[in-house]
Amino acid sequence: MTTQGKFKKQLSLSDLTFIGFGAIFGSGWLFSASHVSALAGPSGILSWIIGGFAILLLGLVYCELGAAIPRAGGVVRYPVYSHGPLLGYLIGFITLIAYSSLIAIEVEAARQYAAAWWPSLTQAGSSLPTMTGWLVQFGLLCVFFLLNYWSVKTFAKTNTIVTIFKFFVPALTIIVLLTQMKSGNFSIQGFAPSGFFGIESAISTGGVIFAYLGLTPIVSVASEAKNPQRTIPIALILSVVLSTIVYVLLQIAFLGSIPTDMLANGWSGVGKDFSLPFKDIAAVLGLGWLVFFIVSDAIISPSGTGNIYMSTTPRIVYGWARSGTLFKVFGKVDKKSGIPRPAVWLSFILSVFWTLPFPSWESLISVVSAALVLSYAIAPIAAATFRRNAPDLPRPFYLKGMVILGPLSFIIASFIVYWSGWKTISWLLGSQIVMFVIYLFFKKWVPTEKVSFAQQIKSSLWLVFYYASMIVISYFGLFGGTESVKHPWDLIIVGCVSLITYYWASHTGLPKAIFDDDDVDTYEPIQAKPNVG
Repeated sequence: MTTQGKFKKQLSLSDLTFIGFGAIFGSGWLFSASHVSALAGPSGILSWIIGGFAILLLGLVYCELGAAIPRAGGVVRYPVYSHGPLLGYLIGFITLIAYSSLIAIEVEAARQYAAAWWPSLTQAGSSLPTMTGWLVQFGLLCVFFLLNYWSVKTFAKTNTIVTIFKFFVPALTIIVLLTQMKSGNFSIQGFAPSGFFGIESAISTGGVIFAYLGLTPIVSVASEAKNPQRTIPIALILSVVLSTIVYVLLQIAFLGSIPTDMLANGWSGVGKDFSLPFKDIAAVLGLGWLVFFIVSDAIISPSGTGNIYMSTTPRIVYGWARSGTLFKVFGKVDKKSGIPRPAVWLSFILSVFWTLPFPSWESLISVVSAALVLSYAIAPIAAATFRRNAPDLPRPFYLKGMVILGPLSFIIASFIVYWSGWKTISWLLGSQIVMFVIYLFFKKWVPTEKVSFAQQIKSSLWLVFYYASMIVISYFGLFGGTESVKHPWDLIIVGCVSLITYYWASHTGLPKAIFDDDDVDTYEPIQAKPNVG
């Protein structure tokens, strides 16, 4: 008698939308506004719009994938279906590192803001936690673990309540700060004091993309959604559009409410003057009651997002395990609760590990942002490949214009990775090439039942080319490199490499997509027929 359970369809459209919006709306809004202002001035508004557009493009691709193939941990399973286990192994590794560390990052953000009320949580003159602060972080992680260990519905309802509060406080902040608007702030040093370079830098290193990184949790819980063919696309689009609107309004409110005399030396010092931007600006304006609400939300918002990623990360672990390149125990689902409990345990252990006092925590955030963008960028390649090797796959949501939107979304994702800088790219992409070599070294132990080893290599070489090319471009580029290649040639080269990679990848996928006959994911009957044209 089998002890393997099945995922339960318990998540509604509102649950999914709150998961998406709640995952996007974490600590990013609390920290990014001042960094974006310092890098780009008023033109930072454009950084938020470009970032939102990029994420929406990738979201539209995920709409097609999530509705057609609603699998738990889909972000790491789609490349397995389209290109084989080797690609799933590489994406699984990079995604697990990013997601598990995101849980810790959000918990640390909550603790840093809580230190405004309880200074004993943070070491004097540092952002590192005291022993008391670390125990508070550990306690929060334990709460997230328990909420996600027992029932997905318990997690979803808790998240809905938290997300409503998370929306209320930013909305209140926007309304109040807009009443303090000083139009002259937008013309100091011009609209774009650092030019397009500043706008680009704000997207990757200013925290814009980090703030938007909440797209895939909806896809990761797809097999637990009611009517996923309808609810997943709507929830994805709603969460991205709502987040973009709120982020743009927050940036405008912050830029316009700063006392003009504090900008006498330009925007570059804003990041230091407002390290906790909205709390600090409320204090400068004498709005003590707003400070209270912002600090309260600053503790609750990151905690809510950390809770979401404690739910999402086990689905990533589960999806990786189902691909055959991670230990099988992590592919087990508890029969009674429908929860992948071994994967929850691993996610909890990794999240605790990331709370240890690593140096250069801000650098880790940059790496995490680039890692998740890379995992997102695989989606258009997988979708384009499925058009070739799975033409009869029912697609309830059929993305028209894929011939344009597919390569465009991949190019934009590559720009974002490039803008993250040489230090991040060399470490992140270099480690992926090392993981590729390790896979080759363990040739005898890798899964080859469905896809031969030779085919796996053939279907994945494009990724090595892409990684190596991006490392070289970054080394000679403007963002932490030697600056040998100037604008716009650096972006033209990145665009050309991306196009070569995209078409190479979509034409060297598996001859025929291989979908697992999954007896754990449960699906509602798909009635819609694929659209044509």
